Amino acid sequence: MTNRAYHLHLPEHRTSPVVFSSPHSGAEYSEAFKAQSRLDAISLRSSEDAFVDQLFSAAPQFGAPLLAAKGPRAYIDMNRGPDELDAALIENVVHISHNPRIHSGLGVIPRVVSAGRAIYHGRISRAEAEARLNQHWHPYHDRLRKLLDESHQLFGQAILIDCHSMPHEALENHSRTASPLPEIVLGDRFGAAAARPLVDQIEAAFKAAGLRVARNTPFAGAYIAQTYGRPSRQHHAIQIEIDRSLYMNEAKIEPRADFAAFQQLLAGIIAEITQIGTGRLSLAAE
Repeated sequence: MTNRAYHLHLPEHRTSPVVFSSPHSGAEYSEAFKAQSRLDAISLRSSEDAFVDQLFSAAPQFGAPLLAAKGPRAYIDMNRGPDELDAALIENVVHISHNPRIHSGLGVIPRVVSAGRAIYHGRISRAEAEARLNQHWHPYHDRLRKLLDESHQLFGQAILIDCHSMPHEALENHSRTASPLPEIVLGDRFGAAAARPLVDQIEAAFKAAGLRVARNTPFAGAYIAQTYGRPSRQHHAIQIEIDRSLYMNEAKIEPRADFAAFQQLLAGIIAEITQIGTGRLSLAAE
């Protein structure tokens, strides 16, 4: 199923409470947006979680839906709140001084890509910002909420897997020890977004596949984990960050030659994750 804002890949039957979401893998760069930008194509894509939707494409085979954004992160960021509007970029917006994400240029309509490189020559109108929210952000989150509500209704709980990738350089910059760098970072907002036994099971699945795992450092989860993670209500949200160097050439934004092998490794992990909390009902695909 597809619309302007997202691709929705549904299983034949919902047999798992898990919902996979890939909010930053969108790669549909309109000619109008590219013309607005001062950046070349590779630089504009540098904030994109390239190919993450493909890495998790096996989810429907194991009874879980996969929701993937179509709009690129540089255009609109699904992992920010709709009110995180940057007054330095968008006309007629009141400055919010206490929000570090907006201050750094990473609001819901980003002002910069990685390394603080400015996207635009100047500012954009408030009307354009609102149009992006209405055409992309709201439809994506409306569908995500619906999927999670369905899981809770069917299985008594909803488990959101928020799928991301991280630049290898980000890991190197945050490391203060000589120990091997993590390849996977699980973010549960230090326990606020998901029950610990559930995160333990997800961590065990990655470790059993031979991957090094860390929790919450350097990425603990942002708007999506904070908004949808309510363990006391049996709504759990876990952000998964994958080291990009495992599956892609970061400089060229191209899959590595062994991309399919890593994708297959993840399929085994996805199969284990979707077994968590399986229960009583299944839902036929729409």
